[in-house]
Amino acid sequence: MNAKTYTVLFLCTGNSARSIMAEAILNAEGSGKFRAYSAGSHPTGTVNPHALEVIRAAGYPTEGLRSKDWSEFSGPNAPALDFIFTVCDNAAGEVCPIWPGQPMTAHWGFPDPAAVNGSEADKRAAFAATFKQIRTRLLAFTELPIDDLDRLSLQGELEHLARDTASPHPTGAA
Repeated sequence: MNAKTYTVLFLCTGNSARSIMAEAILNAEGSGKFRAYSAGSHPTGTVNPHALEVIRAAGYPTEGLRSKDWSEFSGPNAPALDFIFTVCDNAAGEVCPIWPGQPMTAHWGFPDPAAVNGSEADKRAAFAATFKQIRTRLLAFTELPIDDLDRLSLQGELEHLARDTASPHPTGAA
């Protein structure tokens, strides 16, 4: 059995909600097989309080979670990345830095819960729904036989996960 720990970077424009939730989930559910980070092209500098609330409610740690620029992961002292996932539509279309080591990439778009207008209950429901979608996809990702797949097959599996674990936002927000 390969004891490699895979390094994963989740990208989103603001790095305040979806990418932060993905980082927290994968670090908790990755069973030492994964080390997750998150970053943004234009980070807000703060983590959305609703994201922190839903992460804590799921029993995951929030220590060390912060909004940060993706340049932290493109320099010579950055961790070697195995996977990079964009989790919002804006980041998928942006020009990304050149990532050393040719990490596997995929776009795993999720609805932006921070874009939901309405009551606090509506906002909490949107964050909970997006968190659940992210967690579902990441749990499926952790089950992939990464060590047994060639690069092309693995890329297909990553794209398959994006399609098969996608679901519309319950509030209709995009």
